[in-house]
Amino acid sequence: MIKAIVGANWGDEGKGKITDMLAQESDIVIRFQGGSNAGHTIINNYGRFAMHLLPSGVFSQHTVNIIGNGVALNIPYFIKELNSLTEQGVPKPNIMVSDRAQILMPYHVALDTYEEERLAGKSFGSTRSGIAPFYSDKYAKIGFQVSELFGDMDELKEKCERICTLKNVMLVHLYHKDPLNADEIFNTLMEYKEMIAPYVADTGLYLHQAIKEGKKILLEGQLGTLKDPDHGIYPMVTSSSPLAAYGAIGAGIPPYEINEITTVAKAYSSAVGAGAFVSEIFGDEADELRRRGGDKGEFGATTGRPRRVGWFDAVASRYGCRIQGSTEVALTVLDVLGYLDEIPICVGYEIDGEVVKDFPVTYKLEKAKPVLKTLPGWKCDIRGIKKYEDLPAECRNYIETIEAELGVPVTMVSNGPGRDEIIMRK
Repeated sequence: MIKAIVGANWGDEGKGKITDMLAQESDIVIRFQGGSNAGHTIINNYGRFAMHLLPSGVFSQHTVNIIGNGVALNIPYFIKELNSLTEQGVPKPNIMVSDRAQILMPYHVALDTYEEERLAGKSFGSTRSGIAPFYSDKYAKIGFQVSELFGDMDELKEKCERICTLKNVMLVHLYHKDPLNADEIFNTLMEYKEMIAPYVADTGLYLHQAIKEGKKILLEGQLGTLKDPDHGIYPMVTSSSPLAAYGAIGAGIPPYEINEITTVAKAYSSAVGAGAFVSEIFGDEADELRRRGGDKGEFGATTGRPRRVGWFDAVASRYGCRIQGSTEVALTVLDVLGYLDEIPICVGYEIDGEVVKDFPVTYKLEKAKPVLKTLPGWKCDIRGIKKYEDLPAECRNYIETIEAELGVPVTMVSNGPGRDEIIMRK
């Protein structure tokens, strides 16, 4: 059985917590896209962790954790994150890296940084982790696949030369920076080979066998629907697909094997980076929600940047669930809203004088104004509650209103940052 855990919105929904919790009952957890450009915050018996590249199943000792072929593999970051776990008392996890994954190089990070600097006020709000240049190279067929580290060295050296010829045109003439050196790139790759060799495997074949044996498998997505290059708020999107459907490609499994899709949505909205955000709030109201939000406030796990915050956006979330193919929803950080007398929900967009309920393309989204519906708050702390029926009536009404708007059952309600602070409604 394969379950995908993905985001409904802009990311930051709490997927790491849900994956960490469900990993306790799973045999395998797979990261299938993205890189170290976004973080999953996890709080469990070992402490508080901001995971960026490793799968969130690394805290369960029986679980095999896989970096899939769709991931942007920053090898030094991978090793650093792995070491940081053991330094904090976590037993060394069981990890496999796909031999078909491609390597994020230092020049990808440099090019990402230079381009954001060149764009200045028109930048994309990149985390400057090298993700866009990495995926550009992958699809231009000038990336380095992990398997190439173990192939013909003369061919690898020749490829380094070809890449330098191409990249140096941009570096020297567009960005006015020093050129790349092919020998230095080759030497870096040889260092990476030594670092990654113990983890490399044919993960596609491993998963094929695991599926035949009936293993429980989790696909862990990064970011959310609205950051998808095709279905998101283009061009303010990421460079890989965070959709459950891409899990088949980024992990190397048949698409029909994905049986369940758990889409994670926040009880309010938050986003890092630029782009349309219709239900966004500002000023003191936003500062208060940002301060109370998350587990240590609404600040990016990767960048530390203050997140933009707003009310729950039913239009965006319904669309996010539809594109993901959601079979269930996990609603997170509900406990944060206990301070409010009234809680608005965005139930429509007003665009050019017309109220719409369906999520539009970007140029229309930029003109949208939120249509708000206000619900009564519950004005108390709901942390520690284990049964749905023990929640205040106003809180249950809030959940059920969201569920009706989404058209997908809300089966999990997170009422605290810890692994076990969750109410199951199944």
